[in-house]
Parts: sequence; structure tokens; C-alpha cells
Amino acid sequence: MKKITYLLSFLLVTTVSFAQEKKQEVKEKQEGHTNINKFRQLKEELPTSNTYRTASGAPGHEYYQQKVDYKMDIILDDENQRIYGEETVTYHNNSPDDLEYLWVQLDQNIRAADAATNDIKTSGPSIIYNPKKFTQSFLGKPFDGGFKLDYVKDINGNDLAHTINGTMMRIDLPQILKSGQNTSFKIKWWYNINDHTINRARSGYEHFKKDGNNSYVIAQFFPRLAVYNDVEGWQTLQFFGQGEFALEFGDYEVNITTPADHVLEGTGHILNRKEMLTKKQWKRYEESQNSFDKPVIIVTQEEAEENEKSSSKKTKTWKLKAENVRDFAFASSRKFILDAQAVKIGNRTVMAISVYPKEGNPLWEEYSTKVVVNTLESYSEQMFDYPYHKAISVHAKQQGMEYPMICWNYGRPKPDGTYSTRTKNGMIGVITHEVGHNWFPMIVNSDERQWGWMDEGLNTFAELIAEQRLEKGFPSNGFPRGVVGYMSGSQDGIAPIMSQHENVYQSGPNAYSKPSAGLYMLREFILGHELFDKAFKTYAERWKFKHPTPADFFRTMEDASGTDLDWFWRGWFYTTDYNDIGIKEVKKFVVTDQPTERARNMYKRYGANVEDYLPALFLVNTDSEEYNDEMAKIEDPSKDIPFLKEYLADNFSAEERESLKNTKYFYEIVFEKPGGLVMPILVDYVYTDGSKESKYYPAEVWRFNDKEVKKILASDKEIKEIIIDPNQLTADVDTENNTWPKKVEDSQFDQFKKNSVKN
Repeated sequence: MKKITYLLSFLLVTTVSFAQEKKQEVKEKQEGHTNINKFRQLKEELPTSNTYRTASGAPGHEYYQQKVDYKMDIILDDENQRIYGEETVTYHNNSPDDLEYLWVQLDQNIRAADAATNDIKTSGPSIIYNPKKFTQSFLGKPFDGGFKLDYVKDINGNDLAHTINGTMMRIDLPQILKSGQNTSFKIKWWYNINDHTINRARSGYEHFKKDGNNSYVIAQFFPRLAVYNDVEGWQTLQFFGQGEFALEFGDYEVNITTPADHVLEGTGHILNRKEMLTKKQWKRYEESQNSFDKPVIIVTQEEAEENEKSSSKKTKTWKLKAENVRDFAFASSRKFILDAQAVKIGNRTVMAISVYPKEGNPLWEEYSTKVVVNTLESYSEQMFDYPYHKAISVHAKQQGMEYPMICWNYGRPKPDGTYSTRTKNGMIGVITHEVGHNWFPMIVNSDERQWGWMDEGLNTFAELIAEQRLEKGFPSNGFPRGVVGYMSGSQDGIAPIMSQHENVYQSGPNAYSKPSAGLYMLREFILGHELFDKAFKTYAERWKFKHPTPADFFRTMEDASGTDLDWFWRGWFYTTDYNDIGIKEVKKFVVTDQPTERARNMYKRYGANVEDYLPALFLVNTDSEEYNDEMAKIEDPSKDIPFLKEYLADNFSAEERESLKNTKYFYEIVFEKPGGLVMPILVDYVYTDGSKESKYYPAEVWRFNDKEVKKILASDKEIKEIIIDPNQLTADVDTENNTWPKKVEDSQFDQFKKNSVKN
């Protein structure tokens, strides 16, 4: 009896202990968690909508933005490579807030000898230095850059208290600037112009040793007001060289004094162009305004070469005026050739203009203005008609930079005038890109300092469309296949697109290629052309001449397309997850009227017999032990299975039965998703008769299982091959699992991907 008691006690304790362990195990498994579903909404990430910015992504009824007007007198000192300037600034406070100070950007201070930029750089030695850069870096004194301020005064000439903080300056107002009021003040400055060929600065000069002349591309040359808005307040982020600019719209009146033999182009109307040109040149300019089929050369290469031979000591003053622009830039040199062509945009005529030294020919004379024309036409079709009267492409070594109506672009032939296809395509690409920046961000005025992708990424996508319009198959940047190497690289060197632009790793793929690839996917297979084009155009129209944010873009794209894209924004823009979808398993089935073991077991679990539910149809795995020769003989289930034949005869007419598909083959395809992104499944089913069926499974197929999903395919033909993403549209980082049966050797694309990651 005692033994039995001990045994019962042991069993009881063991049972209780086991039950407790199971209870704890269940408890651990059932521990709560927040919503981690990839399809959860973005409401936690996006700011709450308000009267300034609506939930639909449109400007609200109380939306406002400041206005800043500039009157400037500028002197370009070609002998000493200096800029001297005086400006009168009128600041209009359209905000509902009262302001006690104003913030001004001093971007030239990035080149000051004591600039913080020099101290935050952490890179090792460069692989190669040109002699001038090596001398400046290690042997001589640092370049004496940065603004030299002579004064900051109010409109009556009284000094204004101001504090310089790196590339920013705060001006303390003597009295509060009330909402709805404006104030004017004056700044006088000068600075030494940098040689932009040394460190690829965004503006400066290039010296041509052979003829002793300089070519100037001048920007960020004046103190510019920072943005104040409902999102950031004052945008006071320092300029460290990567994040570009946040600026207000305004009107400009600018007088620029240059040597008398210089040719100049810049933002705005040149009010005295006729006086600045010779009679022959002015006549050519008038001809160009009606030349819609080809450019007219206004300042010829022969005239430019004649200018190069001497240096005029006289000066002349160019008078320019621009309305409703966010910035101002100009280019000037005695070396410049100038051509122009008229372009019909809507019901207006716009001038496409190119400016270049002889070193750019013959490449620039042949292609530059042609590319400007194509860009104006393509972007106007994609977004809205170009609103300004001209678009200028300026040739500058190692440059690619944009400003309202004017941009600098690289692409130089060899000294003998020959050039490679790569050089030509590079020039076409950079001109398209920089002219395209007139839309993003010169008009759709996003905050480049904060969100670089909003101008670079959107523009890279629009550039891709424009380049393919110009030349089908052009090697454009921004296709999904182009970001595979980046997205499959080390996570230590990757940041989400939604990162402040000064602090992103690999700015090129992060802000240019990946956003463009995402938009391409949205257009090509997630939304389709019709929905995407309407939404993209709506965003551009809503926010032209305004300050949009990422939320305004995301919300507008969903609002105008009628599609929930939160899953896409979250994965592609807010994470560094990558796409990898593969084929885990494929099972082949045939149909039979004989109950399978699988069916019997299922009914048994519910206390029933499958025989009670006959006649019925069952699918049998051809690799299972239940599969037999009799099942293999079934050529047409609708004729070879008696009760199915009878059912069809009773319920369908002869004509209807004739149209029914002869479904013989059944496949269970298990798609797996090793990658973190959810993405539609694009798949081609290739049959033994050579035919192909392309199938699209929306991203929502992953809603309830983030690891793998099963699809059943019924066909009258036998499958020979299954291929995921055959056209490389989804940036899939591993194509080795994209085919069934699995290929033994890597494809050419796999090799490319592996080499990209390795390098």
C-alpha cells in the first residue's frame, strides 16, 4: 500500500510539475506585444493633420509661407577672384506668429578656415590629389573662404545686433515683427571665390591655364533667409556640405557688374540683354525665339575665342529681375559660347539655353540644348507646365548643381574633341537631372536640408522617365535593379530613406536611387500608370510654389490613387529591410474521386466519416504513396470521372460545357520571404508547350503570414518552370531562390549582384 501511495504521490507531483511547466510555456508564448504587422497604418509616424496641412495631403485653409525679397548690387572681381555685394532684404511675416529675430544662412562659411566642417570629417587620406588641393590641404595656409561681413544695418542705417553661428546668423530685431508685418534691412559683404575643381564645391570658378581665363558658376553667394514654417519653426540646421537648402520664395532685382568682355546668364529676365550683346548677337537671339526645331548659336565659338585673347579692364552691369523664385545664381566668363532654342510648353514659349566654353565642344553644341528641350517637355507632361521663361544649362568641370532657371553640368570631351559614349551619356543624364530640379525643389519647394530624398529621389525618378523618352534603353539611374547591391550590403552602412540628409550613409543610393526605384515600382506594378500618374501630378500641382513635407507626399499619393500604401512607405522609406522572395516548394496534384488519407484523417478529427460526404473530389500529391497509375490515366476530369461528368451534364448546357477549361494539373506553390520587406509577388508560369502566364499577387498576400504563403494553381497544361520577378522590377537581393526547378548555375544577374556586394 505504501508503495502505491508513493507512486501516486510521484505521479501527482510529476503531473502538477508538468502542468505548471506547460502553463508557464503557454504564458511565455502568449505574452502580449504591440502591433508588428507590416500592414499596420502609419498614423504613429506621420504628424497629426491640422489647418495648415490636411489629412488628404493638401495644403490646409490656413496654410502660410513667408516671402523674402532681395535687391542686390554685385561686383565680380575677375582679377582677384572675389565677389562684393550689397543687399536690401524685405522680409514678409505671413505667419500667425510674432518674430523677435530672423535667421540667415551663410553657406559660404563652410569654406571658412575655422569651419566646423573641417573638424567633423573623419575620412583618411584620399587616393589621389591634384597639386593645388594637396598644397592647400597640407603645405600652405588653408583657403581663406567664408563671408566677410562689412555691416548688418536696418533700413535707416542703424546697426543691427547679430550673432554668427557657423553657417547661420541670427539677426535680433529692435522690435517684434508682428504677424502680417514686414521689415527691411541691409547687409554688405565680400568673399574670396573658391576654385570649385579642387573639392567639387557647388559653385566657384575654374581657371584655364592655357589662355589664362576663368569661368565662374556662382551660387550661395549672398546671405539668404532661412525658412520659417509650421513644421520646423526656423530651419537652423548647419550646412556641412551634403544637405542642401531650405529657402523662401520671393522677388529679386540684381545688378551684376562684370568685365566688359564677359557673357553672363542667370536666374530671371536679363532686362538689358540687347545692350550686353553685339548687334549680330542680338539679331541671332531674336531668331532663336522663333526657332523651335534646332538651337541658334548666339555667341559663336569664334567670338568666344577672340574674347579669350585679351582681358578687358572695362566693366558692364547686367540687370536681372526674377519673380517668385526661391534662389538666385549666375554664370559669367569671357570664354562662353551661348546658344538657344524656343520650346512650346502649353500656350507659352520657353527658351532652352546652353552656355559653355570651347572646351565643351563638339559635345555641348550637339547635345546640351537638345536635352534641355526634352527635359522641359517631359517634366511638363509628368507634373505641370514649366512656369518660367527660360532654362539654362551651363558647362562646368565636375559639376552637377541646380538653381532656379539655371544649372551647372559636367561632360567634357578630350582635348582633341573626341568623347566616349560614357561621357556623352553622363552629360545627358546630369543635364536632365539638374534642369529637372526646377520642379523639385525649385518649385515644389521641399526642405533639402532635412529630407534630401524629396528633391533628389523624386527628381531621379522623373529624370528616368525623361531619359527613356529621349532614348529608349538609355542607361538611366533609378531602376530597381540598380539598388540591389546597396540594399543587400552591410547594414552598418545603410540608413532609412527617412533620415536627415546630412547624416545619411551613402547619399547617392539613399536619396537618389532607392526613392526612385520605389516610385518606379509604384508606377509599374503596384498602382499602375493611370493611378500613379494622376497621384504624382496631383502632388506636384498641390505643392508647387509651396513647402511640402514627406507626410504631404505620402498622403497625397494615397488620397489621389485611392490606395492604402502605408505598408510600402513603412518598409521602403522607414526601414532598411530588403526584398527577397523565393520559391520554397512546389507540389503537383491530380484530381480523383477516391478519398485520400488526408481527407479521412480530417473527418476523423471531427468524429465523422468521409464516406458520408461522397461523391466528392480530392487532390492527390503525385509524390505521395497514394498516387497510382489509375489516377495518372485521367486525361480530362470532366469526362473521366463519372459523377463529375454527370454533374456537369445536369447543370451546364452543351455549349457551356464546351467552354469549360479542361483542368488536369494542380500545383501548390509555397512562396517564402526571407527578406523583411513585404512586396507583391510577380511570377511567370512557363508551360511545357512554350506558353507563359504572368501572375501578380498583391503585397497584401503577406498579411497573415510574413514568412511564407501558399497558392494553388489549376491548369490544363503542365508547368515547366516558375520564375519570380523575371524582369527584375522588385529589387530582389537574392535571385537564387527565384526559380523552380532551381538552377544549378548562377545567372548573370546573380553574378552582378554578388560582385556589387563584394565591391
